[in-house]
Amino acid sequence: MDTRRPARLVTALAALTLALTGCSILPFGGTATSPSSDSSASDGGSGSGGDAGDGKLPEIGTSAAADLDGDPATDEKYSSYYSQQIDWQPCEDYTGARCGSITVPKAWNDPSKGDITLQMIDVPATGQKKGSLLMNPGGPGGGGVEFVGDSGTSIVSESVRENYDLIGFDPRGVGTSDPIRCLDDADTDEYLADTYDMLTPDGLSRGKEWMQRIADACEQNSGDLLGYMDTESAARDMDVMRSAVGSEKLDYLGFSYGTYLGATYADLYPSRTGKFILDGAIDPTLTGDEMVAGQAKGFEDAVHAFAQWCIDQGSDTCPLKGTVDEGVQQIRDFFAATDETPVATNDSARPLTGALARSGVLVGMYNDQNWSYVAQGLQGAMNGNGSLLLYLADLSSERGDDGHYTGNGTYSITAVNCLDHPAVEDETWMQEQAESLAETSPTFGGSMGFTGMACGLWPEGPVRKPAEIHAKGSDLIVVIGTTGDPATPYPWAQALAKQLDNSTLITWEGEGHTAYGRSGGCVEDAVDQYILDGTAPEKDLVCS
Repeated sequence: MDTRRPARLVTALAALTLALTGCSILPFGGTATSPSSDSSASDGGSGSGGDAGDGKLPEIGTSAAADLDGDPATDEKYSSYYSQQIDWQPCEDYTGARCGSITVPKAWNDPSKGDITLQMIDVPATGQKKGSLLMNPGGPGGGGVEFVGDSGTSIVSESVRENYDLIGFDPRGVGTSDPIRCLDDADTDEYLADTYDMLTPDGLSRGKEWMQRIADACEQNSGDLLGYMDTESAARDMDVMRSAVGSEKLDYLGFSYGTYLGATYADLYPSRTGKFILDGAIDPTLTGDEMVAGQAKGFEDAVHAFAQWCIDQGSDTCPLKGTVDEGVQQIRDFFAATDETPVATNDSARPLTGALARSGVLVGMYNDQNWSYVAQGLQGAMNGNGSLLLYLADLSSERGDDGHYTGNGTYSITAVNCLDHPAVEDETWMQEQAESLAETSPTFGGSMGFTGMACGLWPEGPVRKPAEIHAKGSDLIVVIGTTGDPATPYPWAQALAKQLDNSTLITWEGEGHTAYGRSGGCVEDAVDQYILDGTAPEKDLVCS
């Protein structure tokens, strides 16, 4: 098999560099193995996750961006932030785009504690400009500068490009915006490749060691920022961006975690919420444990859908054989074998371990258009060459060919989620939940438990209690859900649309994470009409 990295593969997967950070508490690498039993996924559950049950959530503090005295936009002590003009200059890395920055207070309730510099990008409208469309790719930990610079013009339509500047930004602590620093590249390689089973005493001990090591490194290198990376603070930052680009109301396109960020903004500033599109929505009432449980089922469903597709392609394309359940079990057996004996790759120093193999397969579940690469990667790895699956795993963690991680999503996801989504920290409860996930979602579930352990060791505790978001008084907010979305299961979109005071839900009957730019026209047409002329989508629109 030719294991070189074709340009078309790089292009097809470029938008997935946030990949495994999806909306999980932890990145996928360096976590527990999954069982090699013959059990299949449970058909039950709504996809909205588990229940905290008798598990007690930790004490929840208060965000430094909460309960401010009045509106910062009209408060004199914030005037220097709201009066900023961005000094746009041609970007070095993105042709036709302009780059610039703004400053925001690190602690919104006390600007005297210093500022954070946020990096931004602007892809100017190709025609008569109607406004600016702020975009966020998700994560948390996804860099919006790279996202808009590399992919923004291919995601939105020509009509939107003609009428709107596309604005991207790296949120506080992420990417190039005063990024937090934790482990170095070599240690991150070791962490993401390490494979152990946290359902065993030795594996649990090793997992704790990694979590503590990461928490200590983050605190040592970036401890002064870790307490201010919550989503409410980032949403306040977005209002400064709105002012800096000269918009009375913010127009916004957010994906995945970007829906939670957008909904939070709308709740803080409903009168300044313009045309909002939230694609791949998160339900803000969920705990961290409930989010992980929903994703475990979502990815179990996705790998079954992939197996069916793969088997239908025939043996020339697909290494899986037999029924769908048998094909999925072959993937699990491959993971278990790789746990014991890593597969050689084109890099003799970096064999494909069990953790990396799972990452390489899981990233492909984000977009069914990439299933052929997963099949090719499995075919190669099952025949002794894990290079393509290693490449997919590296793509998901933003690792370049030179061994340098271009983003910090592996760690910033934990920094944000541990502030935003409390999780049970009782070890006995976590053990029971992890065993349940391994039983009901055997392919990846065993690797997705112990959410509260990482956050319990984290230097900063949660600052938001799970609760509904209503954004009462906002303009219409368009929520989009994909029925086969593994990372933000469809019931989450239904829940958010129901909570918001003024919203409409678009449903795409498809596979993969998010819909806009992938649905083939129906979702795109409805969204574009709303962005361009304010036409509300058909009520309860279903696209297939």
